[in-house]
Amino acid sequence: MSPEEIKAKADRAEGKKPAKPQGAGGRPPSYKAPFAKQAEKLCALGATDEDLADFFEVNVRTISRWKVQHEEFCQALKAGKTEADDRVERALYQKAVGYEQDAVKIFMPAGAAEPVYAEYREKMAPDTTACIFWLKNRRKDEWRDKLDHEHSGKVDLAPTLIYENVPGQPRKDDGH
Repeated sequence: MSPEEIKAKADRAEGKKPAKPQGAGGRPPSYKAPFAKQAEKLCALGATDEDLADFFEVNVRTISRWKVQHEEFCQALKAGKTEADDRVERALYQKAVGYEQDAVKIFMPAGAAEPVYAEYREKMAPDTTACIFWLKNRRKDEWRDKLDHEHSGKVDLAPTLIYENVPGQPRKDDGH
């Protein structure tokens, strides 16, 4: 990095605006074509727009601007985020229905010089919360919490006034 670039970066960190040379029509574009592939890989690993801004050393608004101005960047983000979402969906499904995985237990028998490694197949029971979440999102009509109530019949909105114990009027129970 040249001394000018270092000074400009330090000035930006302090919130100072860099001095513009005469005739400059704004800052040069910072987007580069390889950013699309890098962003896609980062999004596939679960990166957010804030994470991308940190990685590319720009403001989050710049990431939003790049999505509008560079179609390949926008599509790369969508593809990467879809890949991450698909992975989470598969994991949620596996948690909902239960699964098996390879595991190892390590034992240290009394008097043994080395530990004993025992490989086995671990069974993970289905998770009720994951089941409910999955069904509420996939079968909304059968599993949603909201109930629809239907009312039938006639509703009479005519006011009914009942005056009891009005000051200056005889009371009903005093015989007048």
